[in-house]
Amino acid sequence: MKRKILCLLLACMAMSCSLELKAQDPHFSQFFANPIYTNPAFAGSAVCPRVGISYRDQWPSLGAFKTFAASYDQYFDAISGGIGVYIMSDKQSDFYRVNTAELIYSLRIKINRDITLNLAAQAQFTNHALNWDELVFPDMIDTRYGQINGNTLAQQPDNTSKNYFDIGAGALLFSENWYVGVAAVNLLRPDEGFISYNRLPIKFTANAGFRFNLRRDTRRTNSFFGQPVISPNIIYQHQGKFNTLNYGAYLDWNPFIFGAWFRQSMAFENKDAVVLLFGLEWGDYKIGYSYDITVSSLSNVSGGAHEISLGAKFPCPEKHKKIRAIKCPSF
Repeated sequence: MKRKILCLLLACMAMSCSLELKAQDPHFSQFFANPIYTNPAFAGSAVCPRVGISYRDQWPSLGAFKTFAASYDQYFDAISGGIGVYIMSDKQSDFYRVNTAELIYSLRIKINRDITLNLAAQAQFTNHALNWDELVFPDMIDTRYGQINGNTLAQQPDNTSKNYFDIGAGALLFSENWYVGVAAVNLLRPDEGFISYNRLPIKFTANAGFRFNLRRDTRRTNSFFGQPVISPNIIYQHQGKFNTLNYGAYLDWNPFIFGAWFRQSMAFENKDAVVLLFGLEWGDYKIGYSYDITVSSLSNVSGGAHEISLGAKFPCPEKHKKIRAIKCPSF
């Protein structure tokens, strides 16, 4: 019963805060297992066909947020760029779910021999579904016995399912061992409110990363381990009144990948989580697991966040092998 009351209070706070702070898109800790969600300009950046699946369980102690996502992207000669398809289902409670489908085109422009630019456009269709029967209102709670009755005086909205169309854009500049990207989504700022008018804020993302080979002499690399590579990365996201800074690094020593990140507000006084990651990448397949160690005031009740990702790349057409593929982290 205490858990139900805690979840109810959390949902009420989130709903009341949304009137002032507006909504926020779901986020993943494994940004590069969801590259075209992080920035649509990543579509086709691996050149060969690529698929990915991710599942995130955020704050499992509260049973609050569960997000599933799947993606596919590939480079095509005929359109001089990449195509990406992305679907996501975000369960924010037992009574509220958001489903999204995206189609992305990314144009590839070769700046010079070493530098490539991807410019992307994104079209998005989203459905918000509200299960009114699962909502609990104050007048349904017996304050003496703690029972929840089945009737409420609250008026059900005329429509408990809301659809809207939106667009986004992104740019990605990269070379062999570095990349810099920017993206903006929710550019139409659609109304997602069921009762009152509530426009979704634009989400801005900027990210950059580098790769450093720790061992240059490939003759000393044994048959099991690949060359050890360390990759520091930073990602900044802004949406409404939320500013989030993620920074950390990956150690890629094929087939093993280790990662550590820190997430906080841009003002630095609000610390959110430490993210630890372990992954395996063997040939064209990969699997990763990460855990968010909550360091904010929710640390005692949230249970952190678990995230699992699966990915695969498929054989590339022979003529594509000379096209530069970005070497961003796998997770």
